[in-house]
Amino acid sequence: MTLRISRVDGAVTLTVPRGVSDREALAFAAEKQDWVLGHLSKQEAQALVAPGQTLSVAGSDFHLQMGDGKRLRVIGNVIELPQPIETGRRHLLAWLKEQARAELTRASDHYAAKLGRGYSRLTLRDTRSRWGSCSSAGALMYSWRLILAPRAVLSYVAAHEVAHLQEMNHSAEFWRVVDALYGPHKEARAWLRHEGPKLHRFRFDA
Repeated sequence: MTLRISRVDGAVTLTVPRGVSDREALAFAAEKQDWVLGHLSKQEAQALVAPGQTLSVAGSDFHLQMGDGKRLRVIGNVIELPQPIETGRRHLLAWLKEQARAELTRASDHYAAKLGRGYSRLTLRDTRSRWGSCSSAGALMYSWRLILAPRAVLSYVAAHEVAHLQEMNHSAEFWRVVDALYGPHKEARAWLRHEGPKLHRFRFDA
């Protein structure tokens, strides 16, 4: 039996082999309670976006506040949310996805042109286990939450996935392609490893 805790949302998963009773499984989980609580206490708390918060978008900080109109407005480094707050969060999420699509399309187009290869389509999802992927058909997929990361990190993920258009693996040759497209990438990879899970703490639904 094994227990796993997601670094993304703190979900606790208990895996039980065939033949193990519910009583045994629950007893095992109970024995590990202190271990689970200890790990959960170290994780970032979920944050429901609201006026008064500051959100980093493509490396620039934006202050959230309630507006008096029916549409989201961006004025300098201030994002005015329409009322009520539930509507404001939906508009903010839609705007963030628009920014993500624009930035990731720009970066993907840049690296694809540099590589001399085209991709078939680009889609956005709210993935938990990966920041991006590239299919054998040349379809690129990214997490829209990359827009909340520094611009250099977003660009690295785009270069990484575009590199798969040539090398569908993580061989030494693949990393040479990434280096040729993006340049030194250890810092961006380290940021994703240590800071990336925090991007999932932002919630847009009550």
